[in-house]
Amino acid sequence: MEMVQHSIDMLWMMLGAILVFFMHAGFAMLEAGFTRSKNTLNILMKNFLTVSLGALLYFLVGFGFMFGESFFGAIGTDGFTLFGREDMGFFVFQSVFAATCATIISGAVAERMKLSSYLFLVVAMTGIIYPVVGHWIWGGGWLAKLGFIDFAGSTVVHLTGAIGAFVAATLLGPRLGKYSNGKVNVIPGHSIPLGALGVFILWVGWFGFNGASTLAADPTLVPQIIANTLFAASAGVLSTAFYTKLRFKKLDASLTLNGALAGLVSITAGAANVSLMSSILIGLLAGIIMTEGVRFLDVILKVDDPVGAIAVHGITGIWGTIAVGLFETSSGLFVGGGASLIVVQILGILAVIVWVSITVSGFLFAVKVFSPIRVSNEEETAGLDFVEHGSQAYELNDVFPGISTKTEGFAQRLTELGKATN
Repeated sequence: MEMVQHSIDMLWMMLGAILVFFMHAGFAMLEAGFTRSKNTLNILMKNFLTVSLGALLYFLVGFGFMFGESFFGAIGTDGFTLFGREDMGFFVFQSVFAATCATIISGAVAERMKLSSYLFLVVAMTGIIYPVVGHWIWGGGWLAKLGFIDFAGSTVVHLTGAIGAFVAATLLGPRLGKYSNGKVNVIPGHSIPLGALGVFILWVGWFGFNGASTLAADPTLVPQIIANTLFAASAGVLSTAFYTKLRFKKLDASLTLNGALAGLVSITAGAANVSLMSSILIGLLAGIIMTEGVRFLDVILKVDDPVGAIAVHGITGIWGTIAVGLFETSSGLFVGGGASLIVVQILGILAVIVWVSITVSGFLFAVKVFSPIRVSNEEETAGLDFVEHGSQAYELNDVFPGISTKTEGFAQRLTELGKATN
């Protein structure tokens, strides 16, 4: 009987790993749809390379830093390349999480960051930056000992990736034409249907992201987690839809799509620790918080994030982590547990922000010593598909009759077309 239960548990965890891996298709479609068509191929290649590079780096060093024997609660010290470890299933499940954290950065730096610079950042994120955060919280580190709760990664995965995205986007600067004469110019994506498909894929994948974080097929806990995940996402969609209608007099489609992700990110920390009613409230507030977060970043801070990744994964990640301190069923502030848990949650959030900000900034400044991390203005105007890959995601003849990719002067023609579409 014990062997049967172990097999069922392992099967559930592997199904979760597959669903989390499939989320990369969602990220790719979302980012491609929310950006311009001339950068679609570059978006796709970044997502494929992120998951591939991230998995191998996490195997070589990341897993050991995250789950190895703890050095004063700060970092793991063994288990590199799984040496001395037999928990292969656990490793596979954690490896897809590492790649997910890194790919959050992709959308925020889209359309202007060099592919090589981005991949160097993926190496840093999956090799050391994310694993250290994971060790603090999931690997028996100092935050875990303080009682910090982050069930499936609102902070470990989403906030970590979002802070990396914020630092990178700030250092890169905005896309050409995004801000001019104190005005914020909208640069629309080329395919909302692709973006919507990406959100649906991510939503499906999230059932594995949260549900399989039990690491066992618990017949009582898993349904509760999946219900909380569903309700928070649904509430996030509805609150964003109604709030944008009230706020802007129009129901904003792109923000409403991100509302689903805001609800999902916000419930990830407490999916196993809050009630169904609490999950709905968390999701409802997440949609509003995300909408205002996008505006704050775009209008006040003027940080150009083409897909809203920083607000979705960072600001609502913070909200979801704090919400655990408010709604946790046994020790949350609103259920009579006092303020001690929320203090620990805030401390953990601040620690992660400081760690990721310093390390990502230092790494990118080091890379800039050897080469610019941003493409030139001419290359950005032409589009990264042609510049980085010598090809395009779409056949230009279908959009611009008479333009051939095989004629001389194609790069100049493409630059002129890029200027026309900015």
